Amino acid sequence: MDVADERSQVLARLPRLGFGGAAVGNLYAPVSDAQARAVIDAALAAGIGYFDTAPHYGFGLSEIRLGHALAGRDVVVSTKVGRRLEPIDAHERERHGFVDAAPFEPVFDYAYDGVMRTFEDSLRRLRRDRVDVLLAHDLGRDTHGEAHAGHMRDFLDGGYRAMRELKDAGAVGAIGLGVNEQAVCDEALAHVDLDVFLLAGRYTLLEQTALDGFLPRCVERGVKIIVGGPFNSGALVEAPGGGPIHYNYAPAGPEIVARVESLRRVCAAHGVPLAAAALQFPLAHPAVASVIPGMASPAQVADALAWIETPIPASLWDDLRAEGLLHPAAPLPSARAAA
Repeated sequence: MDVADERSQVLARLPRLGFGGAAVGNLYAPVSDAQARAVIDAALAAGIGYFDTAPHYGFGLSEIRLGHALAGRDVVVSTKVGRRLEPIDAHERERHGFVDAAPFEPVFDYAYDGVMRTFEDSLRRLRRDRVDVLLAHDLGRDTHGEAHAGHMRDFLDGGYRAMRELKDAGAVGAIGLGVNEQAVCDEALAHVDLDVFLLAGRYTLLEQTALDGFLPRCVERGVKIIVGGPFNSGALVEAPGGGPIHYNYAPAGPEIVARVESLRRVCAAHGVPLAAAALQFPLAHPAVASVIPGMASPAQVADALAWIETPIPASLWDDLRAEGLLHPAAPLPSARAAA
């Protein structure tokens, strides 16, 4: 099988709903080994066949837990490169948002040797001899500030070459970026060929500026999108009245709060949970292959499955567009009537 066929097969296997693995790396809250195994087993039992992780998630913990639970399973797995894990004598209970995580410090490294080394470490933790999708993690100017140019140069001059070699050798099926920033995806596309972007929070029911050039460019280039953060850090799934809603990993400002309340009001008028509309909306775009909400419990797996199958009338999307809550160019999901 040639490289193009391998890429096509991998991307064709991406399901509408995948599993975001940060929570089983103890993101924001501790999860026991038993709890992590229960949620992964629940996802497998529900037929979810795509699991995304990264060395950064719990500093190896998410990969280790997924490696145990997915051993021998024919599922799609993506992981990331761009940080190497250096052993430390850890004392703080929470570091970089991860609680009771493994005693390592993540260090950004997008160079050739760093990518090769961290990929081998990931294979060991995942108990696999290859991964389906390999993503360069958290490049971008918003993330790195003045250091961005140097990190991008390391990636273009070294890390990308390593990823291409791994793909050409059959150790990886498809390559791309896993980021929170749309601009860096455009920047990378100007220099290199990529298969896929895992783009978190930038094409959602709340935020659709990716339609202004970027997503059409992906369609032209045959690049697929995996939508991470489909709830925008909780804004589109958190219950009203339960404290401040979150957006981009922080309490949301008044403009975002008002927009979320408008979205919630329109959805409620049609008897549709806001979270259901949020999960289904991005999938209407031809570039989008999958959405991957984070899942920390079997109940959250069940919720995601229910939301992605919730019947949504065309009139809901029409009303959202009429109120200016959807980009004029946004493709809309087909109406799915109740059985």
